[in-house]
Amino acid sequence: MMSDTIRLTVGQAIVRFLAAQYSERDGVRQRLVTGMFGIFGHGNVCGVGQALLEDQVAAEKDGSLEGHLPYYLVRNEQSGVHAAVAFSRQRNRTQTMAVTTSIGPGATNMVTGAALATTNRIPVLLFPSDQFASRIPDPVLQQLESPQTLDTAVTDCFRPVSRFFDRILRPEQAIPSLMNAMRVLTDPADTGAVTIALPQDVQAEAYDWPVAFFAERTWHIGRPVPEPAALARAVEVIRSAERPLLVAGGGVVYSEASEQLRAFASATGIPVADTPAGKGAINWDHPSAVGGVGSTGTTAANTLAREADVVIGVGTRYSDFTTASHTVFADPNVRFVNVNTLGLDAAKHGATMVQADAREALTSLTEALSGWQTDEAYRARVVELDEAWQRDVDECYHRDHTPLPAQTEVFGALNELMGPRDVVINAAGSMPGDLQALWRASTPEQYHVEYAYSCMGYEIPAAIGARFAVDDDVQVVAIVGDGTYQMAPMELATIVQEGLRVIIVLLDNGGFASIGALSESRGSQRFGTRYRMRSGGETGRLDGDVIPFDLAANAASWGLEVLRCDGIEQFRANYVTAAASSGPVVLHIHTDLMGPNPPGSAWWEVPVAEVSTLESTQTARVEYEHQKQGQRHYL
Repeated sequence: MMSDTIRLTVGQAIVRFLAAQYSERDGVRQRLVTGMFGIFGHGNVCGVGQALLEDQVAAEKDGSLEGHLPYYLVRNEQSGVHAAVAFSRQRNRTQTMAVTTSIGPGATNMVTGAALATTNRIPVLLFPSDQFASRIPDPVLQQLESPQTLDTAVTDCFRPVSRFFDRILRPEQAIPSLMNAMRVLTDPADTGAVTIALPQDVQAEAYDWPVAFFAERTWHIGRPVPEPAALARAVEVIRSAERPLLVAGGGVVYSEASEQLRAFASATGIPVADTPAGKGAINWDHPSAVGGVGSTGTTAANTLAREADVVIGVGTRYSDFTTASHTVFADPNVRFVNVNTLGLDAAKHGATMVQADAREALTSLTEALSGWQTDEAYRARVVELDEAWQRDVDECYHRDHTPLPAQTEVFGALNELMGPRDVVINAAGSMPGDLQALWRASTPEQYHVEYAYSCMGYEIPAAIGARFAVDDDVQVVAIVGDGTYQMAPMELATIVQEGLRVIIVLLDNGGFASIGALSESRGSQRFGTRYRMRSGGETGRLDGDVIPFDLAANAASWGLEVLRCDGIEQFRANYVTAAASSGPVVLHIHTDLMGPNPPGSAWWEVPVAEVSTLESTQTARVEYEHQKQGQRHYL
């Protein structure tokens, strides 16, 4: 072995390399990959698994994790990805975590998590194991065989849901692959899931690696500044506006541009609406803040959106919920100015493009618009609309609904009890919509709702990642519906195993509230959306007796303290107890499946059957066709 090389297996080299990578933004330098989640199987236990063991033994001898890569056991590979995504999101994409799995089902269990990461533009590093590169034992246990080619593996499923994909067939291929992986993880525009498939024999294969490969390396996360001509074009459009509206997306939060957004809004008087990823980018009580826009938005934001002649999108990808399926921006001559690091998003809706970092662009726009403001009447209208909406919020938060509370009352209690730096987590069902409309976020780090992929099962593992990301004095609260809970309760064991101080709020309403309400409104009568026994034999519907399960008892079986809450007042009292606990606590409360929910003010397109024998579907189809008349391309 030459003096400038070191002989390691591929697994050992990966672990050592990752421990030496750093990110830097605005002068803050920190570990880029802070740890690895995983489950061991025959594909990785003797490769990456052995390398992690060897690294941990060395860390124990050193008495420090500095220069080492901690390992965390999860119960499901998808959950490991969710936890890593939540950690990275809470760190504003400046850090991430990795996930290792075995081959076959262990690998493909991560595909949903990869799709979630890429859809949300959140960096995460995945190492699914793969079949033998040598092909001698083929077909190995859990290997997929294709009659067309021997080159196909189940890990090819990751290609469309990853921002970067590679398969390492020789040890030396890991060098350029890992370097490119770090590039994508630290690119604010071109980031998402990074997947490096590792054949199990290659993981254990030794190679003489250049020592320089393991030197500490810092990856600088840039802040692209606006191109002057693009900025001038955007300023010209904004200055011509009479009824402008700014839509703040996740890019504002990840860029840590909240201060600049507040300054822009204060200087110009332009109202600011938010997307689910952008909530908290501006504090809810700022005079220009009007709350969520789109299908689950506020009446204030949606009224202004319908009237807006210029829409300024900052860090948003304009999902169908934000645009209310292309109906909410209703002015026939509406124009768009889009600020985004990614050209794909900046170019949407035929916009005047400013391809730049949100913080840099907002600073430049504020300076370039110096002396210009919306007129006094428009600013007064913004305040009037928001004040009316805040009265609706207060009503939703304090309904005193009987016999079971509405879930909006639970949200109200949490919103009033949690501190401005505490983190609320949610992802799927009716709750993200209610939260988008109602939650009063004071800070950008408080609101952690995954609504790009809206993945059931995200919340509990996300609490793990968020807990790793925040300070000890910050409370992490994951709100979980009974549908999501049944999909992925197993990471409660991981929470107990790691001794994590989190609160799980478990809302038990006996069904799928969101899809049930959607089904009813679209003429499908809540079919198959309640947890009921089958009635009338094999051909009967699921509309019999309530299924006799006890989710609170199930949660307790994982080793957590469970506090049952009989009504909102007991929930409030139990939350105080849970917040004072040093360990994980589940707050279980029964809520009304039928709502009521916040008042709606926009549409969401879900196609209704064009022909049907059901009168309910026929009626819903008429309404659907009426709503589609307001839909159009934004050009």
